[in-house]
Amino acid sequence: MEEYDIAVVGGGPAGIMAAIAASRNSARVVLLEKNSSLGRKLLITGGGRCNITNQKPIKQLLNIYPQKNFLKHSFFTFTNEDLLSLFDLEFITEEDNRVFPKSGKSSDILEGLTDKLENVSICYNFEVKSITDDFVINDKLKADKIIIATGGVTYPQTGCSIKNYSLTSQPLTDIKYGLSPLITKKDLSSIAGVTLYDVVVSYKKRKVRGNVLFSHVGLTGPGIINLSNEISEGISYNLLENEPEIDAEIAIDLCPELAREDLLDRFTKDFQTKGKTMIKNYLKLFLTNSFIEYFLAQCGIDAETQLSRINRKSKNRLAENLKRFSFEITGFNKDLAKVTIGGVDLNNVDPKTMESKLIPNLYFAGEVLDVHGPTGGYNLKIAFSTGFLAGLSAAR
Repeated sequence: MEEYDIAVVGGGPAGIMAAIAASRNSARVVLLEKNSSLGRKLLITGGGRCNITNQKPIKQLLNIYPQKNFLKHSFFTFTNEDLLSLFDLEFITEEDNRVFPKSGKSSDILEGLTDKLENVSICYNFEVKSITDDFVINDKLKADKIIIATGGVTYPQTGCSIKNYSLTSQPLTDIKYGLSPLITKKDLSSIAGVTLYDVVVSYKKRKVRGNVLFSHVGLTGPGIINLSNEISEGISYNLLENEPEIDAEIAIDLCPELAREDLLDRFTKDFQTKGKTMIKNYLKLFLTNSFIEYFLAQCGIDAETQLSRINRKSKNRLAENLKRFSFEITGFNKDLAKVTIGGVDLNNVDPKTMESKLIPNLYFAGEVLDVHGPTGGYNLKIAFSTGFLAGLSAAR
């Protein structure tokens, strides 16, 4: 039976970074990956471009996360500057401080990381099925310390599996879908591919500004993806036991710059001065052209009606729908959920080392922990910083 100082379970971004950090201190490290290659999920992040991190100042960055107190030490231990300096690459910063490799290739990030694994043994096609109390894995190898970086439940084709949570007896919070497109009750296939730009999406008291994209089965885009966490966290379910049942309504403010009263005032003036203009042409001032006819059909207004022929009741209906265009939500598009909400309970993990408070020499990193953020490089930031801290702590 082979023996190692440290075994890292999971070859995603958190696991790779943990192995890199652990091997820097001359520890004998093995990285166990169930797939035939490393970093499958990393390759598809950011639409294949890899939004590697978010470049906000660190204090602003931490304020984005619900679990900021837990993440603080790892973020200061392994900063964005530390991360980017690992690579012999140029990076660009785009809207909302999102950082990408200038090449636009996530494969360049993966290659840069794997190049740093030269002192690490890698076992491919190695699915960890059991870990004994004395850290014997699959009855094949033994380690003094173990780092669990198996990810969550999203993108199972990349190797993530709900079975991974049973590898240890560590207490878990409820496991849920995060950053997921939403399935609607209405059939949206007629406007699939249409994008609404810079709108405000609301669910109960939560509001998110961003783009919304219509798909054949529902809604997606940054505005929807980020709001989905609020919906998911508000439902009582646990993927270890059951799938969610959703009965929710969201609303889209299609004209966030104008109040309802301002819209009505503008209608009153424009409908008089531009009376012969058809409503479908007039609404180009407010809406994406390819969305107008669908919008008018939902409002019950003929698209070719002239403005002068639109009565007061219809004006009110237009203003109401422009400010609150609602959809009934019936599910999460779980195959496209980007992160997992929930995981290893943070109350039982030391934030200064990532070591379990219940099982000595057992560490956790990345999405397997009950930590998550919105889209925009925030979740890879978690993976890299907690992975580095776990590897560094285990090697010490």
